[in-house]
Amino acid sequence: MASFLTRLIGATAPVRVAQVKSSRAATVFPLGLPGLTRPQPRRLTELVRQGYEQNPIVFRSVRMVAEAVASVPWLAYVDGLEAPEHPMLTLMKAPNAAQTHGAFVETLVSNLMLFGNAYVEGVSLGDVLHELHVLRPDRMTVVPGANGWPAAYEYRVGAELVRFPAGEGPGAILHFKFHAPLDDYYGASPLAAAETAIDIHNAAGQWNRALLENAARPSGALVYAGPDGATLSEDQFERLKAELDESFSGPRNAGRPLLLEGGLDWKPLSLTPKDMDFIEAKAAAAREIALALGVPPMVLGLPGDNTYANYQEANRAFWRQTVLPFAQRLQGSFATWALAAFGPFELRLNVDALDALAAERSAEWARIGAATFLTDDEKREALGYAPRVLPH
Repeated sequence: MASFLTRLIGATAPVRVAQVKSSRAATVFPLGLPGLTRPQPRRLTELVRQGYEQNPIVFRSVRMVAEAVASVPWLAYVDGLEAPEHPMLTLMKAPNAAQTHGAFVETLVSNLMLFGNAYVEGVSLGDVLHELHVLRPDRMTVVPGANGWPAAYEYRVGAELVRFPAGEGPGAILHFKFHAPLDDYYGASPLAAAETAIDIHNAAGQWNRALLENAARPSGALVYAGPDGATLSEDQFERLKAELDESFSGPRNAGRPLLLEGGLDWKPLSLTPKDMDFIEAKAAAAREIALALGVPPMVLGLPGDNTYANYQEANRAFWRQTVLPFAQRLQGSFATWALAAFGPFELRLNVDALDALAAERSAEWARIGAATFLTDDEKREALGYAPRVLPH
């Protein structure tokens, strides 16, 4: 089977029939729904632009999670025995000609965190998976089937459209998604949960920038005290405003002396502490964004109880509560999806190779090793290792 790019240029491969699934609830799906596309909410694209591309907290949080998940080594097991040369591991080391394992997983995780959905195309030679490609979620549309399950996926680039079958195995789309209680086909985006906090944080940043461009405070007011209560004419007012903008506004003119004449008087102004509360609002919004994306605020260096001991605990919580469950989710989906191609196998995480959990792992080894009531094989099993194979 050709890849997606080949099918955009050449002929489209025939659609495979999706695996038949039956559900009593499928009989109550709205009439006219089967076969009609269900596009994602368009506001997600704009939210990703305002969040990931314009907000440093979102950008750094997504990058931290994606890079951490991509750094976890994978192990494959068949019938309970480790299979270091398993074809799934070989495929994941170089999913396609343009990406390594790290780049592939980073892209996949980033899409899932930003859109709540991620899609992987499996390219096959015969019935064997040969390549894996991550597709952009904003270009993908789900086509519901008559039984309520996705029947196909449509990927549109400009005027070109490619239709992929739903299901498992080579040629089908692997759809990752976060649980969305009010949507049957698309996952919930973590950015949507943090949308208000992102707006506050971005607005506070723009406010702060405007203050810096105006010497970090409203500079003041020019008061004209003309003879007999006279006021400036419209031409005089516009000329004075233009001269102030050109000669005394902006960071390059900060501190430049102002020469006044003709009855003009300078009245300096400043902001009250209450007006500066946006700084606290910005810090609170940053913490909410980090928590929505699964990153402890302390790990990002946000204001809080930033002691060394607390940082270590926060880092362990980040790995245990965000990174490892995320990686296990990916492994479980890949193992189920590739079952038809590679037969029964299991994917596990090589947690022992993670430096971030080295102290925790050493403490567990010492605790299990000191248990004199356990045999060596029982200790190995408790630590996730297979029994030692003795030479004959």
